[in-house]
Amino acid sequence: MKKLVLVVIDALKPEMLERAMAAGRAPALARIRAEGSYVADCVASFPSVTPVCAATITTGVGPDQHRIPSMNWYHREEARYVEYGSSFSASRQFGVLRSLTDTVYRMNAEHLSHEIDTVFESLDDAEVRTAGTTYLIYRGRHHHEVAQETALARVVTSTLFRRTIDGPLELFYADLYASRKTGCRGQLGMPGIRDQHTGCVGAYLVENDLFDFLLFSLPDNDAWSHKNGPHAQVTSIAAADRQLERLMHAAGGTQAFLEQHAVIVTSDHSQAPVEERIRLDRAFEDFDVATPSQARALGAEVALSPAQRSAMIYALDEDKRDQVLARSLTALEELDGIDLALWLEPDSGTPEAVVRSERGELRFAPGDGVVDLRGGRWNVEGELQALRASVRDGRFLSHDYPDALRRIWSALSCPTAGDVLLSAEPGYEFVDWGGADHVGGGSHGSLHRSDSLGALLWCGTGPGSSRVREQWSLEDVAPIVRQHFGV
Repeated sequence: MKKLVLVVIDALKPEMLERAMAAGRAPALARIRAEGSYVADCVASFPSVTPVCAATITTGVGPDQHRIPSMNWYHREEARYVEYGSSFSASRQFGVLRSLTDTVYRMNAEHLSHEIDTVFESLDDAEVRTAGTTYLIYRGRHHHEVAQETALARVVTSTLFRRTIDGPLELFYADLYASRKTGCRGQLGMPGIRDQHTGCVGAYLVENDLFDFLLFSLPDNDAWSHKNGPHAQVTSIAAADRQLERLMHAAGGTQAFLEQHAVIVTSDHSQAPVEERIRLDRAFEDFDVATPSQARALGAEVALSPAQRSAMIYALDEDKRDQVLARSLTALEELDGIDLALWLEPDSGTPEAVVRSERGELRFAPGDGVVDLRGGRWNVEGELQALRASVRDGRFLSHDYPDALRRIWSALSCPTAGDVLLSAEPGYEFVDWGGADHVGGGSHGSLHRSDSLGALLWCGTGPGSSRVREQWSLEDVAPIVRQHFGV
């Protein structure tokens, strides 16, 4: 059996990947495409932000089951916000140490559902040698102590990060955790350095035959795209490709590497240009909004969780939920840039999803009516134009909002999600709690195809053709990994 490398290139936009390959700037990715299969419209989870999508890639399920709802969310049981690092200014609002603790530790140890196994856990149980570079979701069966290899790591781990974590057999996480000395330096995960750290660690693992499965994370494309816009990705894709070439050269070259290794390459989401801001806080000036201060959040009416091109609204008083939601939806009508407002509404005890836009209102629930492109069946009523959809021969089709019904239902059914979910119009982004945005650059998070469709490639594993599915999703990645090892 070939070893398997899962390459995750953050925010990889298919159009830009194709441009980079055509220009000869992504030879490793072009070789994988030439010898394998390629999907140019793999659908992200919703909200299409990195924590949600990373959890889906590593578990094979949506947010309704893995329970990571967004980049920023409100923890009802603890009466506080969880902030996974929307921006440094947002982390400062909630406390940098608390934000880092939520991101590095609690996301895996507490927030990610323990009812669902990650691919690391599934393969660890089967005694497959697992390995991973810096990635948001790393939970496995092996214990790891904090690293002491560099002076910088010793300072940080002696003052801030001291916990033992559970991860794959070989784990290398931003210099904080390193299962062995490699000589590779990650500068604590600084953008622009992260891909190089992954390439260095990956080459070491290949040279020393230390894995059967490796998650090879290349996140710098996302940071580059946020700053420069998605149409500048050719440069950052070329940089990611060089690290993949570095991995291949460690095995003796591209041909030798592909003879010994199967490869899956996936993006977690795409990115879309941002030209305008949405100030959610201003629409809720007449509400008692929970603040970043946990003490001052007690007794608030609503919590607001902006997350790039998506957002969530929590009604905090269960007895007044319907009243607060009605007021919230009215407040949103005055706010430019809101494309879709989504919520669950009980109907004789059976929940029904509601989609509201300027084009009308649509309601749906699982049933025996129309069928989507992944085979799911739904009962649908109302204005199809709310999702720019049509029904042809009993099939629900929406070009602008791929796999819309399933993604909306999963997001709304997530136990930790808000009561109302928002998706921004193309060109718009919600300003985060720190006042930061990516106007002039790129962003993601919405239900719209512009930031929801990513690339998926595989070689030496998986189905013989991409045509076996009419619509591919991030939920298909983990099953391919498990099936490769017969798990």
